[in-house]
Amino acid sequence: MLTKRIIPCLDVRYGRVVKGVNFQNLSDIASPVDLARHYSSSGADELVFYDITASAEGRKLFSDILTETAANVFIPLTVGGGINTTEDFERVLNCGADKVSVNSGAIRRPELIREASRLYGSQCVVLSVDIKRVGGVFRVFSKGGREDTGMEAMEWIRRGADLGAGEIVVNSIDTDGVKNGFDIEMLQAVCDTVPELPVIASGGAGSIEDFIALFRQVPRIDAGLAASVFHSGQIPIDVLKRHLREDGVNVRIQEAFE
Repeated sequence: MLTKRIIPCLDVRYGRVVKGVNFQNLSDIASPVDLARHYSSSGADELVFYDITASAEGRKLFSDILTETAANVFIPLTVGGGINTTEDFERVLNCGADKVSVNSGAIRRPELIREASRLYGSQCVVLSVDIKRVGGVFRVFSKGGREDTGMEAMEWIRRGADLGAGEIVVNSIDTDGVKNGFDIEMLQAVCDTVPELPVIASGGAGSIEDFIALFRQVPRIDAGLAASVFHSGQIPIDVLKRHLREDGVNVRIQEAFE
């Protein structure tokens, strides 16, 4: 049985971690460096760092704060925001990232996925997809959830996989920050669309029971990603993992927690 991963997400705006609801009304949380250091030592399996306004503002990701954050992380680090070219991949990897997440840049030019996977390997290319229901249809949004692309989400995810993406992160705009549970219907649809790829669920975690329900109801999901419930200390990662293990979910627990 594959080990399920627990992944905190740092949504970074102007060098500070922020959090909102439904991708809006952002509030300041903390320094990404301090949070990265905390998560790296407290049982997280990986860490995600998103510069959430880079694409919308048409700029490159801030590399100085990323470099400092990466220096304090000893678990795999995925980085995204403003990734539009293979040169952006190179720059972020040189800052210390292990994987690069692409979203709006791939929507504008899908061949970026193929080019990056050929240069760095598909395991390095993460396709992040922001999805919202529009008229009962799963639609892809870009620029940090601000712009409806008109694309049907499952078709886009399948295309991204065919182009060489090695992992899919599904961000549910409908459930983001609401804390009423993960979007099970959407996640099951994604897993059915790309059964060969790891799928990471993001958006909606509000309790330990939500993570248990995620892994129970969508067994193909590889990881649960969350932000505010971890940042606030509402769900300590070591406590979450103990509950998951007790419920039969296979997770990695550091020796310090045994």
